Amino acid sequence: MDIRASTVLPARREDIELRTADGLTLVGELALPESRPPVATLVCLHPLPTHGGMMDSHVLRKASYRLPALADIAVLRFNTRGTTSDRGTSQGAFDGGEAERWDVAAALEYADFHDLPNAWLLGWSFGTELALKWGRDPIVRGAILLSPPLKRAGDKDLAAWAEFGRPLVALVPEHDDYLRPEEAGQRFAAVPQAEVVGVDGAKHLWVGEPYVRIVLDEIVKRVNPAAAPLPTTV
Repeated sequence: MDIRASTVLPARREDIELRTADGLTLVGELALPESRPPVATLVCLHPLPTHGGMMDSHVLRKASYRLPALADIAVLRFNTRGTTSDRGTSQGAFDGGEAERWDVAAALEYADFHDLPNAWLLGWSFGTELALKWGRDPIVRGAILLSPPLKRAGDKDLAAWAEFGRPLVALVPEHDDYLRPEEAGQRFAAVPQAEVVGVDGAKHLWVGEPYVRIVLDEIVKRVNPAAAPLPTTV
């Protein structure tokens, strides 16, 4: 069977709730390999909720549909405060990326408490800002950034990540609306361990199955290299 945009592969899927230090309940889902323990974990941080971003934003959803089965990767997705998806609405209100620090912390605490191994942050757009600003936690092995705008997160956050020392991979679309590969290379030069991967033809929203496959392959190369490249049939 060919893996298509709508393909959902077997996994153990569980609705979860995260509790933040400031007293909110956030809704989410954990997808685990069906019959084996995961070798690594993606903690997904979604795009801007005021522009439709949520835990079901398509690249994150497809990661949860494919990576547990194809790469033994656990995928934890959740709605940040005030965000709604089919899973439900998380308590609280959007705070422009500031109070969301407690949302990131709650997700990492969940991963730590449930012994989810080798946690990597996967941020997309607004989610990359949360990763850079609030993701420097001891359990984080690294971060993968999709379409980083570098607006809310700036030079101070890049300098802090450089000191943090963990891997940082930025996947930057050729035709991005906010930050394109050449400028991204200049900005991320402040992080010696950062890698910028320009993706020809891609746009900010990674629409199109070929671009989704590129993204998922680049993720797996870093998080579980033994499973790369991903198969296109099952």
